[in-house]
Amino acid sequence: MNRVIVLDAGPLGLLCAPPGRKGKAAECARWLAKMLSFHTRVIVPEIADYEVRRELLRAELAASVKRLDSLNEAIEYSPLNTETMRRAAQLWATARQIGRPTAGDKTIDADMILAAQVLDLGLSNAIVAATNVGHLNRFVPADLWHNIV
Repeated sequence: MNRVIVLDAGPLGLLCAPPGRKGKAAECARWLAKMLSFHTRVIVPEIADYEVRRELLRAELAASVKRLDSLNEAIEYSPLNTETMRRAAQLWATARQIGRPTAGDKTIDADMILAAQVLDLGLSNAIVAATNVGHLNRFVPADLWHNIV
């Protein structure tokens, strides 16, 4: 069974870079193309879309927003739902109860929402492709995107 890759905001943002991208953005685009050539299921979770989209809108990068929209149409998009948000609230509370919060108490804590989205997929072969895995690894399998092959 092929692995399922769930994109965190870091690699998703890199994938929205303008054409002619260089450096990490180009490397990430090649990585995604390789994953898709292996028929790997790649999912954009709504919380990652939100994190990337808000920054692209703030920076008035309309062309990058269009690339994000195109990417969401080209690969699988996973919307949020009430069950996921309730699971995220439980993860957030649990992290604090054990003294290991993943973000400040006043933040929405997108990592907990992302972890809840992955858990709600119910797939044992899912892994989050990220640029920082420290908090996510406590709840779901995650690795740096370039380490996933």
